[in-house]
Parts: sequence; C-alpha cells; structure tokens
Amino acid sequence: MRNVRNRALAIALLVAMLAALGIGARAADATVEARKRFFGPENVSDTGEVRADRVILSWFGVTNFAAAIGGNVVLLDAWVPRGEYSGYVPTSPGELATLEPSHIFLGHGHFDHAADAAEIALASGATIVGTPEQCDQARDQAGAELPCVTPVEPGAPFGAMATLDDLLDGVDITVVKHVHSAAEPPDPSDPHTPTAPPPDAKAVVFHLPAPQDTAHLLEHLPDAEAGTLLWQFRVGDFSLTWHDSSGPLPEQAPHVLDVLRDDLPATDVELGAIMGFNQITNGLRDPRLYTEALAPKIFVPQHHDNWAPGVSTRGENYQPEVEAELAKIPEDSRPILRFISDPQDYVRPEVLTFDIDSPFWD
Repeated sequence: MRNVRNRALAIALLVAMLAALGIGARAADATVEARKRFFGPENVSDTGEVRADRVILSWFGVTNFAAAIGGNVVLLDAWVPRGEYSGYVPTSPGELATLEPSHIFLGHGHFDHAADAAEIALASGATIVGTPEQCDQARDQAGAELPCVTPVEPGAPFGAMATLDDLLDGVDITVVKHVHSAAEPPDPSDPHTPTAPPPDAKAVVFHLPAPQDTAHLLEHLPDAEAGTLLWQFRVGDFSLTWHDSSGPLPEQAPHVLDVLRDDLPATDVELGAIMGFNQITNGLRDPRLYTEALAPKIFVPQHHDNWAPGVSTRGENYQPEVEAELAKIPEDSRPILRFISDPQDYVRPEVLTFDIDSPFWD
C-alpha cells in the first residue's frame, strides 16, 4: 500500500511539474510575441532577447513608451490612455507587463503618466525608478512593497542631477529634476499667439468607454505630480533624452536651462512633451526652450495626442505649430523633426528605431 501511495504521489508531483513547465513555456511564448510586436520581429530573437545595437521606442500614448535600450526592455511612463474611450490605444497594462520590463522610469506621477505603474510592476516584477514621492504613491496604489530606485532626494530642488551607471547593462543614465508644465503670464520678450488646436471627439464616438476604464480614470484623476524628472540614456555613441512635461523655466527655474545646456551630455534624440498649461499664453515657447538647450539632432514631439477628448486633439493638429516654433531656431542648429501622430503611430516600432552605431551620431 505504501508503494502505491508513493507511486501516486510521484505521479501527482510529475503532473504538477509538467503543468508548471507548460505554463512557464506559454508565459515565455507570450513575452516573445509581445516583444516582437512592440520592437519588431526582426529585432527580437526566438528566445525574446532584443538586439543590443538598437534603441527602439514603441509609443502607446501621451509620453508613454515601451523601450528597448541596448537590449534592456523598460517602460518610460506607464499609462494606457482610456476612460473617456476604450480601445483607441491598441494595448493594455496586462500586455505591457507581458513584455517583462526590468524597470519603469517615471517622469512624473500624474494619472496620464503613472496610473498603471503599480499594476504593471506587480504583474511583471519591474522596478520603478523615480522620485521618492512617486515611489510612495505607487506603493500606496499597489497596497504592497514595490521595488523602487530613487536617484534624487525627497523634495530635491529644481536642477538637481544624478547618475545611474549600473542600473541597465551597458547604459549610462542621467536624471535632472525640472519643472512641470504651468501657466504663466505672456512673455513680452517672446510673444506668442495662443496654441489651441481644435479638439477631436471622434475617438469617443468610435471607441465607446468600458465602465471599468472610466472607473479607473476617475480613481486616478487625483494622482499627485510627485516631482518631475528628465531622463537621458546613453548607449554606445547614441543618447536619448526624454521629458514628459515642459515647464516654464524662465519664470520658475531659469538655471535649469543652463544645466540642460552645459551639464547634461550631448543629446542625439529628444522626446519632448509639447502640450502644456502655458500654451494659451506662451504657445509652444517652453518646449522650444528645452530643444534649444538640449540641441538634439532629432526632435520627437509627444504629449500631443488625443488622450483626453474634449481637451486634447490628434497629434497632426499640432504639427504646423511645432514646425513654426522650430523655425525660430537657427537652421544650422535646428533638429530634424520626427513627428508621430495618433492613432496610426501607436505601437509602431519602425517609426522610432535608431542604430546606435550609425555615423550620424558622431
């Protein structure tokens, strides 16, 4: 009888192990397929590794990107736009977790940038990287202790800078505390007409909101800013600078322009937010000032899509304003404009794939 029990127990354990292996295989297969979708099948091996000689960015709304940087899979911000509509952005927090990002870098903590960070971190095991205040907010939302890296001190002043050279394999990282978008009186030294492209309600009409998405939006509307960070990633001869807000630096922290111009290493590609609270009185001055200070070779506008119908619009409606603002930069230092627009450029990695070994960055 004992032999029968032992045999039965062994069979049960074997079945459980096989089942677990099957689940693990299916999970691994899902990660490979998700990575191929977000980073291009030509850039992802059959085991899920992403080629290390590319920086690949796959946009999923506002300033949110799935990124493969020197082979490291990370997220830049973490919110899939939804609530006023559903299905306009072709992904979900669950799919982003399936990418198995190692880290989630946060620019700031408002709902349209970080509302899914806790959920994705819990599901994937990703480490959140941001201010201590951003990490505290994510942990409160998760109701659990999340791994978090905080390169700046609580309440760090504008212009505070830190480096993280060992966080991602082969990538040097610099972070700068800067200013969130805010409305200021008109700047007489740099006069502008209001930037107010017409809103676009078609996303709501053709993508009716699911109740759970609306509930999620309402839950996160009060999320705090919790500080605003600018990130630069350097791999090989290539550098990427990403900022998910563009603040009124002349009025609130003019020295930050000096930090970006003089202290931050050179930028090749800038991903910069253009929609902001200052656009009514000062147009797109603030985004232009960031671009002038950073002097990138390529400028990619973001935070210009239809993420909040009624207030926002499609990105293409901002393009003439962006082109007019860039025209104020002298031609010999004016960046190439790489414009992305919604919804056609969501989860479209070929639009923002960069060869880090290209002589263009020299």
